[in-house]
Amino acid sequence: MSANSTLVAIIIASELRWCASVNARAQGTRWLGLFGFISKLGDGYIWYALIAAFALIGGQKGTNAALHMALIGLLSLVVYKSIKRISRRDRPLKKNHTINLSIAPLDEFSFPSGHTLHAVAFSLVACEYFPWLGFILIPITILIALSRVVLGLHFPSDVLAAIGLGFALYLGVGLKIPTPLLV
Repeated sequence: MSANSTLVAIIIASELRWCASVNARAQGTRWLGLFGFISKLGDGYIWYALIAAFALIGGQKGTNAALHMALIGLLSLVVYKSIKRISRRDRPLKKNHTINLSIAPLDEFSFPSGHTLHAVAFSLVACEYFPWLGFILIPITILIALSRVVLGLHFPSDVLAAIGLGFALYLGVGLKIPTPLLV
C-alpha cells in the first residue's frame, strides 16, 4: 500500500468515526429535531420560496435575482448529479451501521452534498442582490451543511467539497445578470 493510499484510508476512517460520534451524540436530543427540520428546508423548500418571493415582490432586482438563482440551481443540479454518478461514494450509514438515520436520503450516494451545494450557491446569489439577507441565509446555510453530517447522511468531506463547488459555480455563473438580457 502506498503512502498516499494509506493517508486516504486514515482520513476516511477518521471521517467515519467522526460521523458516528456526532450522530450518536445527537440521538435523543432536541438538536436532532432541529437538524432534521433544517435539512428538510434544504430539500429545496426555502430556496423555492425565496425565488418566488423575489420574483413576486422584488421588482426588477428581484426578478433578476430569481432568474439568477434558477440558473445556478439548474447548473448545480446537473453538476452534483453528474459527480454523484461518477463517484458513487456510499453514505456513512453503509460503512458504519451504528449511524442512525432520522430522515431518509434523497438519493443513494454521498459525494457531494447536494443540499450544501445548493445552499451555498443560492445564498451567495441571494446575498449578491440583497446583502441584508446574509444575516439570515448564512446561518441557515451553515446549519444545513452541519445537518447533513449530524444526521449521518454525509461525510465531512462531502460537505466541504459541496461548499467549494457552490462557490465555484457561483463564480462561474458570474455576477448579476445584465438587465437588457431580461427585458
